[in-house]
Amino acid sequence: MSKRTYNILFHLHTVSGIVISVALYVIFFTGSFSFFRDEIVNWERGHTVKAPEEINLDFDETLEQMSKERNLFGRDIEFKQYYNEQHIGVNLGASKDTLLTKEKAAGAFYYLNTDDKSTTDYATSYSLGEFLYRLHFFAQMPHPFGYYLSGFVALFFLFALITGIVVHWDKIISNFYVFRPMTKLKTVWTDAHTALGVIGFPFQLVYAVTGTFFMLKILLVAPTVLALYDGDDKKLYEDLEYAHPHFEFQNTPINKSININSYVKQVKSKWNNFNVNEVHIFNYGDKGMHVSVSGNLDYKNKINGYGYTIYNVTDGSIYGIKDPTQKTSYLDAVKGIFYRLHFGDYGGYGLRIISFLLGLIGCFVILSGVLIWLTARNKKNIPVKKRKFNEAVVRYYLAICLSMYPITALSFILVKVVNPAGMSLLYQFYFIGWLLISIFFILKKDNYLTNTYSLLSGSIIGLSIPIVNGICTGNWIWVSFEKGYDQILFIDIFWIVIGIVGLLIFSKIIKTQKNNSINK
Repeated sequence: MSKRTYNILFHLHTVSGIVISVALYVIFFTGSFSFFRDEIVNWERGHTVKAPEEINLDFDETLEQMSKERNLFGRDIEFKQYYNEQHIGVNLGASKDTLLTKEKAAGAFYYLNTDDKSTTDYATSYSLGEFLYRLHFFAQMPHPFGYYLSGFVALFFLFALITGIVVHWDKIISNFYVFRPMTKLKTVWTDAHTALGVIGFPFQLVYAVTGTFFMLKILLVAPTVLALYDGDDKKLYEDLEYAHPHFEFQNTPINKSININSYVKQVKSKWNNFNVNEVHIFNYGDKGMHVSVSGNLDYKNKINGYGYTIYNVTDGSIYGIKDPTQKTSYLDAVKGIFYRLHFGDYGGYGLRIISFLLGLIGCFVILSGVLIWLTARNKKNIPVKKRKFNEAVVRYYLAICLSMYPITALSFILVKVVNPAGMSLLYQFYFIGWLLISIFFILKKDNYLTNTYSLLSGSIIGLSIPIVNGICTGNWIWVSFEKGYDQILFIDIFWIVIGIVGLLIFSKIIKTQKNNSINK
């Protein structure tokens, strides 16, 4: 590689990394916690999931109860489990019965607790796990700007990864084994940045590619819609199997009993270890009624085993079937594998813990890159005014990024003390608290203080989380262990480990600082 090409790629790597650094740190930090979204949600609510990955519900009993509250005739009704929690989504389409008034025919969406059959809307059931999950792709921003922003950050991150590997390619193996903690600061940060960057490269590459795909796919799809489908996006989504088939409403009541549970049992008995996570009913109670039962094979059997069966209720025949045990099509492979790789939910706790650690390594690589940029420009030949500007930029970066640790830990305390906290309170507490902590560190103008105080405060608060949980709910660690509340137990132990590790790192930093002071 010529020196000119090297310099171009090096500067492109540096600039692209600096521009997206804060946004990328937020994505990696909250994305790491999002690997345990479901555990956080169930911990917050004091729930435990009896049958993970599938809907645990008596559909006929539920529909009977629903029919007492509203007329179900002619509606499309969908039960869907989005995540491993007791709440499932219930989507009631508008009734096609023209005799009903507009108010009675209106559709609705709510969450149903499969254990006690209580219902809540989205804002009321909003949880900390959902908040952190959605923050990692900036969904709190006006739609679709947050999605596009996170997508372009992922795209630029992909660019930074590739240019970084190209720049370091000649010395990537030799530099990986080099760490010089006793030399100048820029060398220390560079060694750590290179070594951890190489360790996390496969992980980061996967998330850069899949993140770009998820958040920017609408921009990729738009030209296809215009060029191949003459602007008919519905037809495209049908071909991509993102949309349900359409069945005509006959406006004639069906003359037979409806048993949704029997269809679910048939599908589960047809394929071993098949988890039903969606039941879609078309034209309920009408002669045009169909029932679609869909789900996935257990990931231990097949990582991408999506399948469904659609029944014609009038004559009991099968309208359509997708066998999950058969060879996966190219379309299903692309859609399914991208999701599984991004969520990391196919390998149990082990894979998700590793992904969490690699996500935190990504956070460190981002911060070390910013500090390398600062130390490289903190030279006497650079004007004082420019050096002060560079220092201010990094001070803001560190304050915003590192303050996420204590405010996230505080938010776990909040959702236990105020339960349910709801969307509005979570937004106010997290964002205002994050802003205030960031301002405090910015005004202190001390990066060392920002690092140590955020680490110390976050770790102490983290260690108190299981205690607060025990006081508020009675689910102490030993109680959760005895009763088999695995998800609640996991989050309590999770914070104990994080808190202890954080305090160990803090003590190491303090000890190193004292030794350096003595040596001086």
